[in-house]
Amino acid sequence: MAERPEDLNLPNAVVTRIIKEALPDGVNVSKDARLAISKAASVFVLYATSCANNFAMKAKRKTLSGADVLAAMSDMEFERFVEPLQLSLDAFRKGQKNKKDAAEKRKKSKEQNTSTESTEDGKDGEKDDSKEELIEIDDDDEEENGEEEEESGDEEEEAAEEEEDGEEEEEN
Repeated sequence: MAERPEDLNLPNAVVTRIIKEALPDGVNVSKDARLAISKAASVFVLYATSCANNFAMKAKRKTLSGADVLAAMSDMEFERFVEPLQLSLDAFRKGQKNKKDAAEKRKKSKEQNTSTESTEDGKDGEKDDSKEELIEIDDDDEEENGEEEEESGDEEEEAAEEEEDGEEEEEN
C-alpha cells in the first residue's frame, strides 16, 4: 500500500499527454485543471480497482483479472465503456500471444540450428540455410569493424598531418 497520499497520484506527464491527445489543437489547459483531472483519474482508478477486487474476492481469488475489471465497470454503471475495454483487452491478449508464439518459434529455430550444427558434417551434400544466415551476420560485423578501422586510420592520418604542419612551422 502507498505510504503517502501523493504516491497514489498518476504521473503528471502521462495525464498531460492524455489531455493533449483528447483535446483539439490550440486548446490550453491550466495547471489547476490538469491537477484536478489527475486527482479525479487517480480516484477513479482506485475506485475501479476496489470494485474489481470485490469481484475477485467473491470468486475466492487474490488476483484481479480483466473480467473482474469489466464486471466492476458495469457495477459502477459505466456500461458504455465495457465493450471498448473488452476490445482493447482482446487486442492486448492477441498481441501478447503473438509475441509469445514468435519467441517460441525463435527458440525452436535456435535449438534446431544448434542440433543441426552439432550433427552436420556435410552429409548428403545438403546446404544448411541457417548457417548461411549466420555467416551473413558475421560478414556484416566484419564490415562494421572494417569501417571502424578505416575511421581510426583517418584519425591517425590527421594526427600525422598535424605533426608535419607543426614541423613546417618550426622550420619557418
